[in-house]
Amino acid sequence: MHLGIHFLIIVACIFGLWGGAVLVVESASKIAKRMGLSELVIGLTVVAIATSAPEFAVTVVAAMNGENAISVGNIVGSNIFNLGIILGLVVLFTTIKTDKKIVYRDGSLLLGAGLLLFLFFFDGTLELYEGIILLCVLSGYMIKLFMSREPLEEDLPEGKFKWYDPFILIGGVLTIVGSAKFFVESASDVARHYGLSDWFIGLTIVAAGTSAPELATSLVAVIKGKHGISAGNLIGSDLFNMLGVLGVASIFHPLQIQEMEFWGLSLLPLTLMITIILLRTGWKLTRLEGIVLIAIALFRWSFEFILKSA
Repeated sequence: MHLGIHFLIIVACIFGLWGGAVLVVESASKIAKRMGLSELVIGLTVVAIATSAPEFAVTVVAAMNGENAISVGNIVGSNIFNLGIILGLVVLFTTIKTDKKIVYRDGSLLLGAGLLLFLFFFDGTLELYEGIILLCVLSGYMIKLFMSREPLEEDLPEGKFKWYDPFILIGGVLTIVGSAKFFVESASDVARHYGLSDWFIGLTIVAAGTSAPELATSLVAVIKGKHGISAGNLIGSDLFNMLGVLGVASIFHPLQIQEMEFWGLSLLPLTLMITIILLRTGWKLTRLEGIVLIAIALFRWSFEFILKSA
């Protein structure tokens, strides 16, 4: 297939991923509200999972196709994009206030998930039983959130529930899955054409494309003055990516990475710790700290490029 056609497919799939995720987020929020779920549960579960749907689709499809580097690289890259570029950009517009729940409960689990991935990939492979452990940790966290039913200070923007919202949800998911399949195939072909590794393309282009829903959700939240939900959505999405997406993907196919890719992954716990420290200092994220987050993300991308060029 001609290279130009692959680029057109990639662009079309990015729009498909974004559009499908918007449908999923809006319909899922309405359904959750209809079921009487609290705003906190919606923000950290329904919306976070919905905006992670592209990462889930791309990672699982890549794993089933044997594209392990894209599968894992997409999740690591999404982490860089979510808690580096997106959160940093949001903070440039406004200061985001944090609290003990976000820092100690959600932040601690985020760091723990990063450490688990570091340990599990230490031998170069994420096995079936390790993926099950990740899913069990995520399930425990979700159960805790659903049982707590704690109210959120800020409301998520949502409309009135309509009878056809479940069908919109299904349509959004199908759009995401279909777009993800063609995205992975075209991205892999383009990467090989230019001599780039699957890991690097998954870490950058694929990760940026699948993080589009988080970017859209966070920017909409800022525009509507819902500042707190931005950080919560990004943290929740990263938790679902690391624990849920990789956990499910490893069930379909053990995920293997090379030694150089592992050294890139080893930066994950360190950068997560720095992010949590920034969330804790002054119980808010300032514009300067946003610049630090963006700088860390750019450093991690540069580090990956240097590793692959060595």
